[in-house]
Amino acid sequence: MNIYDTANKLASEIKQSEEFSNYKKSKEALQSNSELKTKIDKFDKLRVDMQKAMLKGEQNSNELSVKLQNLYTELYQNETSKNYLESEMRFSVMLTDINKIISEAVKDVMG
Repeated sequence: MNIYDTANKLASEIKQSEEFSNYKKSKEALQSNSELKTKIDKFDKLRVDMQKAMLKGEQNSNELSVKLQNLYTELYQNETSKNYLESEMRFSVMLTDINKIISEAVKDVMG
């Protein structure tokens, strides 16, 4: 089998997975609620800002962490945003696992 055929088959199977389907549905539900979408966007930006601050060893990383946790708690109170966050995490874990499997297979030559 051609490696590109295999990659295309994997892409197709990802799109048929429960993780992909749930993530897509929850993302569509989120898109229809502009207030929640804005809060999720703010959450994502805060998450990136916190990671950058932590990597740089900046003092404000604790403050950002508290803001992030508070916003996460608020988002988790709403069923739509809760479903989105959970499905996003499960989809992300699946992609990370797939990437790990592929990386492990080629680590000898990529080292």
